[in-house]
Amino acid sequence: MEKIMTNNTQQPITFGAQRLTIEDVMSIANGAPAAMNNTPEYTAKIDRSVAFLERLLKEEGVIYGVTTGYGDSCTVAIPPNLVDELPLHLTRFHGCGLGENLDHQQARAVLATRLCSLSQGFSGVSHDLLNQLVTLINHDISPRIPQEGSVGASGDLTPLSYVAAVLIGEREVIYKGEIRPTADVFAELGITPIKLKPKEGLALMNGTSVMTALACIAYKRAEYLAQLATRITAMVSLGMHGNDFHFDEALFAVKPHPGQQEIASWLRSDLQADTPPRNSDRLQDRYSLRCAPHVIGVLQDTLPWLRQMIENELNSANDNPIIDGENERVLHGGHFYGGHIAMAMDTLKTAVANIADLLDRQMAQLMDYKFNNGLPFNLTGAEGERKPINHGFKAVQIGISAWTAEALKNTMPASVFSRSTECHNQDKVSMGTISSRDCLRVLQLTEQVTAASLLAATQALEIRKRHNELDENHFSPALKSMTKAVLNDFDFVIEDRPLEGELRHFIEMIQQQRWDLY
Repeated sequence: MEKIMTNNTQQPITFGAQRLTIEDVMSIANGAPAAMNNTPEYTAKIDRSVAFLERLLKEEGVIYGVTTGYGDSCTVAIPPNLVDELPLHLTRFHGCGLGENLDHQQARAVLATRLCSLSQGFSGVSHDLLNQLVTLINHDISPRIPQEGSVGASGDLTPLSYVAAVLIGEREVIYKGEIRPTADVFAELGITPIKLKPKEGLALMNGTSVMTALACIAYKRAEYLAQLATRITAMVSLGMHGNDFHFDEALFAVKPHPGQQEIASWLRSDLQADTPPRNSDRLQDRYSLRCAPHVIGVLQDTLPWLRQMIENELNSANDNPIIDGENERVLHGGHFYGGHIAMAMDTLKTAVANIADLLDRQMAQLMDYKFNNGLPFNLTGAEGERKPINHGFKAVQIGISAWTAEALKNTMPASVFSRSTECHNQDKVSMGTISSRDCLRVLQLTEQVTAASLLAATQALEIRKRHNELDENHFSPALKSMTKAVLNDFDFVIEDRPLEGELRHFIEMIQQQRWDLY
């Protein structure tokens, strides 16, 4: 999923000044420029860390990953004359990523999350390195980063090596929609590669920035899906002649989950029409309508604590060792461990897959003439003698079931599949990057279900209108606006036609969050 990039006329996002938000990362991912905090206080903070490290090196102090090997090789002393070459070797031997590449939006998000971590001032990196990351962002150059090869501790070593390599002019970048050698693009734009200082290779690569970048993207997509699934539920309820009293405010006051209450409130608003529609003959609708606030509400109630976890990780120094320039200490630890992001993404993908399952069940009802309160089978719009040969949304409903099943299958938590790696030095790892990638896959599948459900719900409402079972007075302003927006790009299905192109178009619109909902 990749949005159309904007230009750098937006206000820059400033790094090193204050805590950044998920929305700040998304602004960078979608084209906003970056800037560094240039106050004297901040500049001095960065300078102190660099000066402290340089002084330690002159005094032949032992610093992990600077004067020693990496990981299990931490007992190997590096000869002083080779210390400057060590970071270059670190970037190169990790150049073994495989799988699909992150897209341009995702790679820009990685630049933003890594810059946010390093700009905390506890990684011992120079202004030159920070400014080189800003240069990449502002020239809309993103590293080509393969998705696979990280176990999430010691951070995202292999994928982040592709960021480090680009800073020094190596490997490849995505520039103007093409994958090109970094050296060629730098020469074309007059960008000078930097030389990594002894700690800087480790500082760039030893962190959680790929998983965190993907988590920011996943969060915003999930947030929008909660809203759109609510709107579709309202459309299905109206199309099914469902009972709006299932969303009564007094009812939800006695089970006070705030997100669940918010979903019920949105449904009440969406179903508030001038003329109430005919209610179902059933006193209680089936669970996929009646319990929709309880299902979508789980996701809505999960989002606040997921935001806290993602944004804490985003605004952390998450490499090793931590360089405390103020107190002149080198602190060896494990902040590269991505457990919080792993748990957040394992949780989010489960909540999102439940949205797919909810919509799948709604669609099964909506298209089955035995359960849909008088709508034609498979929502065909054909009439008369041509009706028997037309099949409407029959295959789309099968597709919805397939996409839902795959989404549910991908909810197996990645975080419990820790592997002992690297000579049993990394003997407990987070799998955070795999969790984030899994979550994005579940989101993609759920967005496919959502696009199909939106078209089917619109078809159902149009059928009711054409049969004079609903008129404009039965529609709230929100549902009038939504159906009008859909019908601008979707023709009512009378004669069978391939719907793939329209489905793909609406998936893209969902991912671009084209409609203002609540």
